[in-house]
Amino acid sequence: MLTYGIVHRPDGTLIPTLSTRGRAACKVFAYGHQAGILDQAAELAAEHGVAGARLVRPLGPEATPADGVRIQLKDFTGRPCEDPGGPVQEFTEWPAAVRDTFDAYARAMAADGLASSTPRCKREVADRSSPPSSRAASSEPSAPWRSAPTRSATGSSCRSTSPFCPRPVAGGLGRLLWRAAMHWGQCHGADYQLLQTEVGGASDRLCRAEGLASLGFVRTRKV
Repeated sequence: MLTYGIVHRPDGTLIPTLSTRGRAACKVFAYGHQAGILDQAAELAAEHGVAGARLVRPLGPEATPADGVRIQLKDFTGRPCEDPGGPVQEFTEWPAAVRDTFDAYARAMAADGLASSTPRCKREVADRSSPPSSRAASSEPSAPWRSAPTRSATGSSCRSTSPFCPRPVAGGLGRLLWRAAMHWGQCHGADYQLLQTEVGGASDRLCRAEGLASLGFVRTRKV
C-alpha cells in the first residue's frame, strides 16, 4: 500500500497499491465519485516505472453494472443444503482411468489457474491432509469443484474454485456440481460461502437462480 498516495475527501477515497512480484503492477482502489481518478492512477504507475495501472471500483449491491465481478454470499445457517445425488462423486471414488484424465483437464484450464494448484490437490488427496474435495461429473473429471473450509473470527467459510470446461456443463451438470459443493461445505462445518462471479456469465446466472445474496460489485479498468 502506497500510504503517501492515499487521498481521503468527503466525496471519496483513493488507496493506491504497488505489487513488485513478477510484472510490477499498480492498482488504485477508488471509493466514491472523485474527478481525475484515471489521471492519478496513471501518474502513480509512471512514478514507479510500471507500464500501466488498474483502477478498481467497489460498488454497492444497488448498482447495475454491465460488466465486472459480483460478490455473492451463500448462507449455510438458514436451511440445509441437500445432497443433489446424480453423477457427482468424490474424485477418489472414480476409477483410476478416469482420475488419470485430470492432468489433461488441468492443462486445458491453465488460464483459470488450475494447473498451478494441481500438485497441491494431488498431495492433499494422497496424504489425506484435507478431505478429498475435487468433484467430477459425467464420465470424466472435466468439471471438478475444489472446496476447503477456512476459519476466521467471524465464522467458518467454504473456499472453493470451479473452472468448468464448456463441453460437459450442458444438461444441468454445473448446477449439480454447485449443489454438491455446497452440501460438502455445510457438512464440514462451514457457515457461509463467498463467491465472485462475472456479471452476466453462466456462474453468475446460476448463483442468482440459487438465491445467493448480492453484496456488491467490483469493476476493474486498465489505465
